[in-house]
Amino acid sequence: MQSALERFCLRLQLRFFKIMPHIRTMILLLVLVCMAAACTKGPEEKAQPKSAEVAVITVEARDVPVSAEYVAQTQSSRLVNIQARVSGFLEKRVYTEGAMVKEGQTLFLMDQKPFKVQLDQAEAALARQKAAMETAKANLARVKPLAEMDALSQKDLDDATGQYQSYEAAVDQAKAQVETAKLNLSYTVITSPVAGLTSFAQQTEGTYINQQNSLLTTVAVLSPMWVNFSLSENEMQTARDQEKKGLLQTPKDKNFVVEIILVDGSLYPHTGRITFADSSFNAQTGTFLIRASVDNPKGILLPNQYVRVRLKGAIRPKAILVPQRAIQQSSKGHLVWVVKEGKAEARPVVVGNWSGDEWFVFEGLNAGEQVVVDGGLLLRPGMPLTVKPLSKPAGGSAPAGEPKANPVKAGGKKSSS
Repeated sequence: MQSALERFCLRLQLRFFKIMPHIRTMILLLVLVCMAAACTKGPEEKAQPKSAEVAVITVEARDVPVSAEYVAQTQSSRLVNIQARVSGFLEKRVYTEGAMVKEGQTLFLMDQKPFKVQLDQAEAALARQKAAMETAKANLARVKPLAEMDALSQKDLDDATGQYQSYEAAVDQAKAQVETAKLNLSYTVITSPVAGLTSFAQQTEGTYINQQNSLLTTVAVLSPMWVNFSLSENEMQTARDQEKKGLLQTPKDKNFVVEIILVDGSLYPHTGRITFADSSFNAQTGTFLIRASVDNPKGILLPNQYVRVRLKGAIRPKAILVPQRAIQQSSKGHLVWVVKEGKAEARPVVVGNWSGDEWFVFEGLNAGEQVVVDGGLLLRPGMPLTVKPLSKPAGGSAPAGEPKANPVKAGGKKSSS
């Protein structure tokens, strides 16, 4: 027998199942009524397009100084090979390898004993020739008056004269041999012809030095220092084309100011000037060699260091700059959003290089136009805009998330021009 509670629950279930079809029918009717009401709304009741709030800047045309950076390598302006001028035994290395030396400072000493002997021999030969010349001179002095009195023949006078002149020439030759011996002796003391940084000793003490192993060391002049860098053919042609179009003005006589940036990013205290530009194209590297000269009085720059050079002095006349985030990339190229009659207009542009956090625009924008900087990602042509001026970050620094340096291009160039 079922309990009273079980019978009560059974009756509730039967009533619920009887009511469910009616509930489903009512819900369906409500949905249909709502849809019909939405379809019967008039045009004035449809949702109106909302305006987008954007931050804009007003385009200005101004002369902008520009610069370009390149990877470079230092080179001594004068690298001197220290070589022995005479053959002999290397007796001593006097200098400290890798140290700075002064002009005229002694670097090596060679064994002087053989050269002193040669000097003594040359001086003895000179004395012998001088004695013979004096005898010939005295003989000529006796023969000459006798020949004038016809006591001796003219042949005797000619012989005496010839003998004196021969000994006189022998004396001159002996003097030259003495000077040669003195020079050879002086060459045994090997000094530096310039002030600079020394290299390691190529030969050790006790080595016999001859023409095959005469190189002893090198001395590199540190001031001025040369800084070499290269420009590709494309970069050279691009610069020429922009000059012709009036997009770039270079300094008179290409007199760029060259700044040196050290490996730690610090700026070298002295600026340089371009002193050489190779007119021939290097087919192996595809570049043109450019050389700058910079003072290096404290020896901060060393030969064969890698640094960066920044060329300054060029100007982009009446240039237009917009923030980098205002430029968008489309399938057809670059574009910006321009405010025209309160609505958004997509404008194709031709861009150049970066300058800090901004981008040069060569074509597509005119001074006085308003360009959308923030809020342009969801814009559509013709969309109404609510315009507000772009707020600058405190301290004039780049907005968060924006690059603070220019991109490094292929070939090691980093340009802001």
